[in-house]
Amino acid sequence: MKCPFCGHLEDKVIESRAAGAGDVVRRRRECASCTRRFTTYERVEDVLPTVVKKDGRREPFDRAKLMRGLRIACNKRPVSVDQLEAVVDAIEREAQESERREVTSAELGERVMHHLRELDEVAYVRFASVYRSFRDVDEFLRELGKLVKAKGP
Repeated sequence: MKCPFCGHLEDKVIESRAAGAGDVVRRRRECASCTRRFTTYERVEDVLPTVVKKDGRREPFDRAKLMRGLRIACNKRPVSVDQLEAVVDAIEREAQESERREVTSAELGERVMHHLRELDEVAYVRFASVYRSFRDVDEFLRELGKLVKAKGP
């Protein structure tokens, strides 16, 4: 592991433990050169489906891109990073469990909206406004109306 401080390639593991839901290993390391300590996280690399975009392009599933979109939607909302990580974990797990080689960006967007709707309604509307590309205020109001109707009295 390359030391983030001096770039030396040799280190020793001081401590290892499971992190998150047990699917990540947290390791404390000490650089053999500068003796500074740093933490690494290891996760099993799963085979994830390819994402088929609206224009037909294909991209590998990108966890960081999904997290970035969620962070933007939840900006200045009472949603913790742990909650966002849980949403990304759930969507990633759903994609793995489907055992399909390809998933459309539309399917991923719908899954994100489903999770956001339960997590924070304002973040849901923000995400939906970008994802669904509302052309005017009427479309936006229709989506809000669906949200209010689903919420009930």
